[in-house]
Amino acid sequence: RASADVFQEAVSVADVVLWAALYPLLSDSCELRSVRGWFERVGDLAACQAAANRVLHGKGVEALKTFLQKHPATQTQRSCDVHEMFMQLEEIEEAAQIWSEGLKGSPAVTERKHPVLPQEGKRNMLLTSALPYVNNVPHLGNIIGCVLSADVFARYGRLRGWNLLYICGTDEYGTATENKAREEGLTPQEICDKYHAIHADIYKWFQIDFDFFGRTTTKQQTEIAQDIFWRLHERGFLLEDTVEQLRCESCQRFLADRFVEGECPHCRYPEARGDQCDKCGRLINAVELRNPQCKVCKETPVIRSSKHLFLNLPKLEDELEQWLDKSTSSGDWTVNARHITRSWIRDGLKPRCITRDLQWGTPVPHEDYKEKVFYVWFDAPIGYLSITANYTDQWEKWWKNPQQVELYNFMAKDNVPFHSVVFPCSLLGAQDNYTLVNHLIATEYLNYEDTKFSKSRGVGVFGDMAKDTGIPSDVWRFYLLYLRPEGQDSAFSWSDMALKNNSELLNNLGNFINRAGMFVSKFFDGCVPEMLLNEDDKRLIAQVRWELKQYIQLLDKVRIRDALKCILSISRHGNQYMQLNEPWKKIKGGDGDRQRAGTVTGVSVNVACLLSAVLEPYMPSVSHTIRQQLQAPHTCVSAILQNTGTFICTLPAGHRISAVSPLFQKLENEQIEVLRKRFGGQQVCKRHSSIITRGSPAETMKMCFPERAKQLTALVAEQGNKLRGLKAQKADKSVIDDEVEKLLQLKKQLSLAEGKNPEPAAQKGKKK
Repeated sequence: RASADVFQEAVSVADVVLWAALYPLLSDSCELRSVRGWFERVGDLAACQAAANRVLHGKGVEALKTFLQKHPATQTQRSCDVHEMFMQLEEIEEAAQIWSEGLKGSPAVTERKHPVLPQEGKRNMLLTSALPYVNNVPHLGNIIGCVLSADVFARYGRLRGWNLLYICGTDEYGTATENKAREEGLTPQEICDKYHAIHADIYKWFQIDFDFFGRTTTKQQTEIAQDIFWRLHERGFLLEDTVEQLRCESCQRFLADRFVEGECPHCRYPEARGDQCDKCGRLINAVELRNPQCKVCKETPVIRSSKHLFLNLPKLEDELEQWLDKSTSSGDWTVNARHITRSWIRDGLKPRCITRDLQWGTPVPHEDYKEKVFYVWFDAPIGYLSITANYTDQWEKWWKNPQQVELYNFMAKDNVPFHSVVFPCSLLGAQDNYTLVNHLIATEYLNYEDTKFSKSRGVGVFGDMAKDTGIPSDVWRFYLLYLRPEGQDSAFSWSDMALKNNSELLNNLGNFINRAGMFVSKFFDGCVPEMLLNEDDKRLIAQVRWELKQYIQLLDKVRIRDALKCILSISRHGNQYMQLNEPWKKIKGGDGDRQRAGTVTGVSVNVACLLSAVLEPYMPSVSHTIRQQLQAPHTCVSAILQNTGTFICTLPAGHRISAVSPLFQKLENEQIEVLRKRFGGQQVCKRHSSIITRGSPAETMKMCFPERAKQLTALVAEQGNKLRGLKAQKADKSVIDDEVEKLLQLKKQLSLAEGKNPEPAAQKGKKK
């Protein structure tokens, strides 16, 4: 339709609609050359020029980003499908030519050396994920909202050659820690030590690759927080006032905002916290809550007066507005981050209390307030600075260097206002050239099935339980990133996890990569065959190249979930290509057919190598295993991900690959049903008429599935034989370690299927 209209004078409504839809693709690009003339002719219409000016305000296509973010996304055909319709011969030939050049001139792989510091001439990126509260175990929603999302981007940035520092740590001060210590009969410091280790172990299992994971109970935290306080005080940005607070007479303490709940005075939501309503997002003073309750003892608190210090946000509002305009226009702020921040500004800023009547916290250094500590939302974000200071004594090169450093903050949406308004105001008021956030990346909430995660009710998977399911951490990473709650809340579902594992990982991604490698081993003695490209091969190469470019464009803008879909699309292209060309049939034919089978196999195994590169940020262990099996060159990942993305032949003819084995295992319905019941809260065991709780040995022993156990017994035996063979061949230790891990995971799954506790009982001591 479009190409035909190039030669017609009339412009229809359909032309104008298509012109508007293709504007982002064509206005700044030389792609889709066949419709260039038509696009320019329609764009010359006065109505189209007026519409473009009205939307873009003369700022060019980049202004479309802000415009589109204000409008809800619609479900449309993938732009890839549109692109394939118009893919031109010269574009296909260009992709094939670049592919054939291989790895020559590829960038060298540089090892990370600590401490990572900003460098002249480099893109210096500082990443933080919201500091998790130390007093509890993070659940899946906490993990995807903060540390996992940031980890994907950090891994990606390092592969792109950016100079990047990723820091995080536990937020350890406040009433929550005091109460947890009382519950467990420990001191607050002992609670912090215990749960800091738990958090660190969980993130290690999820393969979160921090440069440094610290904590806020340090000397550096006290020094930096008190320095910022004095600078604000000396510059007149603090106010003193006597305020009414809620005090629980039963607990004999003033209640921190998050330890009081009640009805929101604005929207009547019945479970609003003492600082903010999760439903309407409005700020709340705890005394404004209707029917407040102490979250610890459920008693009704009383109002008492106390003298406190406030950050004078109204006095900083103009400076904040100027900074926000610059940061949100030049940086990548998610739509919800922009909306939440603007709603705060629109409602008008009010002074914000920065002190509390507590004992466990950073002490206020002022003589009149020496029995108080800093409020967590003044103190906790300063933890980013102090944790960096614990990592390197040159921390100011990151945090007082806005000219050279880009700051990315990752968090869930409830943390946005404190990172976009309160914390920036603290740093602006301190007037010490602090680095402020350039890119604020916020997720919505992840729920569990049809409810919320609840540790007390035993509902949902928490970080320390995921590894006991027998499901590898890479699969957990994949599924959480697949349903990452970006535009709206999403929900974890066991059935959907099984579906995505079995369809996208096993049947799509795993099937293609395994077939490509197996054909090299089976038909070509483990050596990549000669490749003589025809038009079908070149078209596939061009399709994969386009998907790679989309992947890079999306991840550059921190669109993590959409970029993952590009990976799965590449794999689907590969599967379709193999199905169409049927190398397993052609290898049995004459010389021409065998040559064709070799080309298809060689191209496919190179697509598999590309997939290992783009999977690295999402599934690092799987990515490493693929490259091990393919014996891929060390430079292949950096070569593929440089610039705007380069699909090249990284495994040339004659390249020898290693043994190939399946990457993923099917999640059976019986296994999923066990897990759903295990993590679904209290359940009634009908056979024994007793109550069993999530994760208890009683539950797992009462549920067994003989058929699944029989299958897994065979798989354990098969894996054991494979492992013994590798040891006999004196294979590399890393290969043996990977196979040992697979055997252990299979044994855990077998234990679950047999109704046993997957973890061996701790030994109390050997008998003499």
